[in-house]
Amino acid sequence: MRKLIWLEWRKYRVGRYVGAAVVLASFLALFVFGMAFFGIADDPATGVPDAAPGMLGISAAVEFLTNCVSFVFTGVLLATVVVGAYRNGTMALMFTYPISRRRILFSKLAAVWLFQFGALAFMKLSVYGCLALGGRVYGGSSFPLDFDLGGGAFYGSLFLGAALVVTVGFLSLFAGLLAKSSKATVVASFVLVFLTQGSVGDLSLAGNSVFFLGLAFLAFLLAAGSVAAAGKRDVAGK
Repeated sequence: MRKLIWLEWRKYRVGRYVGAAVVLASFLALFVFGMAFFGIADDPATGVPDAAPGMLGISAAVEFLTNCVSFVFTGVLLATVVVGAYRNGTMALMFTYPISRRRILFSKLAAVWLFQFGALAFMKLSVYGCLALGGRVYGGSSFPLDFDLGGGAFYGSLFLGAALVVTVGFLSLFAGLLAKSSKATVVASFVLVFLTQGSVGDLSLAGNSVFFLGLAFLAFLLAAGSVAAAGKRDVAGK
């Protein structure tokens, strides 16, 4: 299985996606750093942050931005690696190999999940690391630096949160498969951003752990069902 996953990464030139993850992490780190230490979120008249009402600490901005980027990034990868493979006939060719169709599909899903988990964890750690460094150099921050890089609970929460976000992001795949469209996969990823990270007035589902766990469980069930049914599915995806 590890060899199949590695072959998927090589086939889709994972290096370019690693580069994209580094660029995204750098951009997010600079943006959040500017919010915290350069006052880009402050009201010019009062000097008080007004760009994110209700934000009690900088971690809320970090989680919001990295999760939004991850949902879209996951959708793009799934559209390329899975939905695109059905549309361009690559999956039909792979299903002729003397390898279980379930293993082939699982390796594709696992390749995307593992890469995205690593990418999201890297982005979060990069942003938090820059903020921690800024706190030492500049001292004061427009938003409280409400995280502790020296605490084990911080890393446990970060990696668990990254796993859940990436898993929920797989819901966009099934929208793309139903519509037989790579574009639908990417559009569905934006819908997930609005659904899980957006707010209407004071109502937001971003901090609702039960809702998030429910979506992750649904995504897991759909993925497991797709893998289980891979041996019976028409290779054309019809």
